[in-house]
Amino acid sequence: MRGVSLWFFGLAVVSALCGMVWGIQMSASHNHSLSPAHAHLNLIGWAGFAIIGIYYHLIPSAAESIMAKVHFAVAAVGLVLIVPGIVQALRQTGETLAKAGSILTLLGMVIFALTVWRNRG
Repeated sequence: MRGVSLWFFGLAVVSALCGMVWGIQMSASHNHSLSPAHAHLNLIGWAGFAIIGIYYHLIPSAAESIMAKVHFAVAAVGLVLIVPGIVQALRQTGETLAKAGSILTLLGMVIFALTVWRNRG
C-alpha cells in the first residue's frame, strides 16, 4: 500500500487510536456527553477512511489521479473540522466548525462517488 491509499488508511488508524483513547476516557470519567463527536470520529475517520483506503489500493488507476489527492485533502480537513465542531455544538459554543466540516465531508464523499463512477469496470 502506498500513495493516497496509504494516506487514507494511515489517517484511519490514527482516528481509530484517538477514538479508542477518547472512549476509554469517557468510560473512566462516566461522562459520555461528547459521544456523538466520538462516534463521528470513529465512523468517518476509522471506518470510512479505511474503506476508502482499501478502494484506492484495489483500484490503482483511481489512486493515481489528481482527484484522489484532492479527495484526501478535502476529506482530511473535513474530519479535522467536524469532530471538534461537534464538540463545540454539544457544548453550545458555536456551530461554525461543525457546519464547515459537514460541508467538506459531504464534498469529499461527492468526490469519492465521482471517482468510483469514473473508474467503474
